[in-house]
Amino acid sequence: MLTGVKESGRDKIFLICNYIYVFLAFLIVFYPLVYMVSASISDPKLVGSGEMWLWPRGITFDGYRRVFENTNIWVGYKNTIVYTVIGTLINLAVTLPAAYALSRKDFVGRNLFMGLFMVTMFFGGGLVPTYLLIKKLHLINTIGAIVLPSAASIWNIIVARTFFQSTLPRELQEAAQIDGCTNMRLFLKIILPLSMPIIAVMALFYGVGNWNSYFSAMIYLNEQSKYPLQLVLRQILVLQEMAAQGGGAMDASTASALNSKAEIAALVKYAVIIVATVPVIAIYPFLQRYFVQGVMIGSVKG
Repeated sequence: MLTGVKESGRDKIFLICNYIYVFLAFLIVFYPLVYMVSASISDPKLVGSGEMWLWPRGITFDGYRRVFENTNIWVGYKNTIVYTVIGTLINLAVTLPAAYALSRKDFVGRNLFMGLFMVTMFFGGGLVPTYLLIKKLHLINTIGAIVLPSAASIWNIIVARTFFQSTLPRELQEAAQIDGCTNMRLFLKIILPLSMPIIAVMALFYGVGNWNSYFSAMIYLNEQSKYPLQLVLRQILVLQEMAAQGGGAMDASTASALNSKAEIAALVKYAVIIVATVPVIAIYPFLQRYFVQGVMIGSVKG
């Protein structure tokens, strides 16, 4: 705010509305996070009855104990890390060269290729043809079925292409060519080191997407030992729903047992959500500076 500049009444009202809006947005984001953390260490009976709505009540760490003792969850955690790391590396290896090539004005036919790429944003073959293709390639129940179909996002290619066009001067490319630099060396030695903001943005986008992905695993994987963490969490949610809806004609002991299982499943569910979310939350602060810079440059200009 500039000193010595008197604010009008409308400016003050606008500023107050901004503060109210930011505060409400903060509550909308903050409350679910606090609720998840509180629910993961609270008595599931109090959570289910609605008595726990913000702060923990009847604190118990039984959910985390069960998570750490469950081998399926740890196997899923390991699989998710492997799928995320390998998938993100493949995503970057496909997206960045494609975006750089499409950003160069001397690339013959770049508008044609860009148009063909954009068609895939609006039209797709569908689930059945994609499944038949994956099966024909003998990728069913392999890591390839998880990381290869989503090797590139056209939207991310467009953002990266815009970054290259608006940030890297053409004179840099011309100077490198005059010095005898090949296109591959130019890309690896000059372009990539100058593109850390967009690399960080793409790594974050792809990494979060791969970490949260479960649909491809549900369709293409047959062995539980290869399930990612998100699919294990989905199984816990399904079991909880089945236990909650398994009422009907049954004796009191059976109903009590099902209810107890549902409470345990709910407790484990919240604990797994926290465990699955912590890595992404922990990594984001280190990429935030590049994230903001890369998004602003890659999406506003050009």
